[in-house]
Amino acid sequence: MKLEHKKIAILATDGFEKSELFEPLNALRNEGAEVHIISVKEGEIKSWDNDNWGKSITVDKLVDDANESDYNSLVLPGGVANPDLMRTHGNALEFIRAFFKSGKPVAAICHAPWLLISANVIENRKVTSYHSIKDDVINAGANWVNKEVVVDEGLVTSRDPKDLPAFIDKIIEETREGKHQGQEANA
Repeated sequence: MKLEHKKIAILATDGFEKSELFEPLNALRNEGAEVHIISVKEGEIKSWDNDNWGKSITVDKLVDDANESDYNSLVLPGGVANPDLMRTHGNALEFIRAFFKSGKPVAAICHAPWLLISANVIENRKVTSYHSIKDDVINAGANWVNKEVVVDEGLVTSRDPKDLPAFIDKIIEETREGKHQGQEANA
């Protein structure tokens, strides 16, 4: 089953890990989903690729103008700078919280669980992340596990770019399934 008639938001800003945005974006579009790049800044945002700035992508909508009710799921790419910058924006955190409150799937990879911590939606959840933020995740009250992909009631997490195939498969699966009551209960 394809993802036709599904709309997916990817929330990112400058410094997103190139592969962690472009690979899910392309896979989701290939499945028939309409995917929007949502950001805290207009115009284009730049990726981080290995040790330097990489490919840019055009922002479709500012997070200030985005509404969770328009989307079926949310993808949060990592990179170090991207989630660190994004977590200081209240509207970005509220956008993330709204997906949890409505029970919709949320997928976060690498350093993106920092956003889940700042949005106060990670406590008592089973997750994984990039190894360097493991302590942050645990200190926020989550159950951290070292696996390529972890799914907890619609919350999908992965560790790093090498986990992208499993991460993308689970985003597609969870988006097809739709809302999860357990996601709402933990919001």
